[in-house]
Amino acid sequence: MKKSLLALAVLGAFAGVASAQSSVTLYGTLDLSAKYVKNDGSNRRYSLSQDGINSSQLGFKGTEDLGGGLKAGFVLLAGVNADTGTTNTKFFNRRSTVSLMGGFGEVRLGRDYTPTFWNDTIFDAFGTVGLGDSTHALQLPTATFVRADNSIGYFLPSNLGGVYGQFMAAAGEGGGNGTTSTNPGRYLGGRIGFAAGPFDVAAAYAQQRFSGTPGNLNSSGTTAQQKTWNIGGSYDLGVVKLLGYFDRDTVENARENRLSVSAVVPIGQGEIHAGYDRSKLSGSSGAFNLDNKVDQFKLGYVYNLSKRTAVYTNVSRLKNGNQSGLGVAGGSSSNPYQTAPVRLETQLGGKSTGAEFGVRHFF
Repeated sequence: MKKSLLALAVLGAFAGVASAQSSVTLYGTLDLSAKYVKNDGSNRRYSLSQDGINSSQLGFKGTEDLGGGLKAGFVLLAGVNADTGTTNTKFFNRRSTVSLMGGFGEVRLGRDYTPTFWNDTIFDAFGTVGLGDSTHALQLPTATFVRADNSIGYFLPSNLGGVYGQFMAAAGEGGGNGTTSTNPGRYLGGRIGFAAGPFDVAAAYAQQRFSGTPGNLNSSGTTAQQKTWNIGGSYDLGVVKLLGYFDRDTVENARENRLSVSAVVPIGQGEIHAGYDRSKLSGSSGAFNLDNKVDQFKLGYVYNLSKRTAVYTNVSRLKNGNQSGLGVAGGSSSNPYQTAPVRLETQLGGKSTGAEFGVRHFF
């Protein structure tokens, strides 16, 4: 919602920025849910959780018209732990960027979402949040997966007949390995897509250099590199919207293929979400021979009380292969290779089941 300069002045630190803007917006999301999770090998857990269908966040954004078709803009977006009222160590951890925009497109600097992340979240009916998150099946430790610090990005202009694209370069600036740093090394990536009417398709590719060792993957002792490519798409038939993506990640001799297919079925003011995710890990890593599969089934329902407020429920069930202990929710080991090839949230080869009921509100 739009705020006056007086209201922004009350916010203190943003008053100086607001006075130079053509427009400034304060916005956000609160999403809280009651959650049940049962992992094989541990007791069932009940909790008040968050981010079932959208990420809880608080944002500020603004633009300034510089004349001649040129604009400047900024976005500051902070993740909010709505169940406890706290924030993260990085306050604006979700996005912190400044941009120049015009007929040439957009040049964007700061902490931003990576090109290779978008296909995972846009072409999944569950949007990589909540119990239906397709990345629950992700087995390889990843670096610079969702966002990159210290990035310079370029976005194509929006008047190219449905063609869109994003390109990013991000400096590691002396970061650590893939388990402790957002940018362990240089990230280079790009995404190109085409959208027209009910049809949307996009492909992305990235290379991530590690200045350290990503988990125990780098057995040669040399500087490792993670390569990611994916392709995703959606088609809205009216009575159902179909979505899906395929993603491949490789680090040295380890390779992971992930497939996600899902659908959204509108029914009056509500929507049924359903999907299936599968991951296949192969290759080798040090003493580990990697040959492992993970499957996840998920189902959800969202009922829109208004344009801003919705109630929802999600259920999911994840089945691990013999070398993995992934779960639909909960914490993972700080070292993804501490005990087994894949981080432990449930016992090796076990199942993880969850259900949640929540409320989401945009403001």
